[in-house]
Amino acid sequence: YLEAFGKNLKRVRESKGLSQEDLAAKADSVLSQVGRIERGKRAPTILTVQKLADALEVNVKELFNFSS
Repeated sequence: YLEAFGKNLKRVRESKGLSQEDLAAKADSVLSQVGRIERGKRAPTILTVQKLADALEVNVKELFNFSS
């Protein structure tokens, strides 16, 4: 699930035309954390998921719109 979430996060981020650095700044996160989440190496907290969704201007459920 972590890898699927990460791939979907990357897809959504790229569809918005944002770099990892842009997303990290908008989500009040650090670049390395965004990279680890996208690679499926780190499980984001619920708060981080909400911040990512807000930064991407999508509903949280959009980030979970994937099949494992």
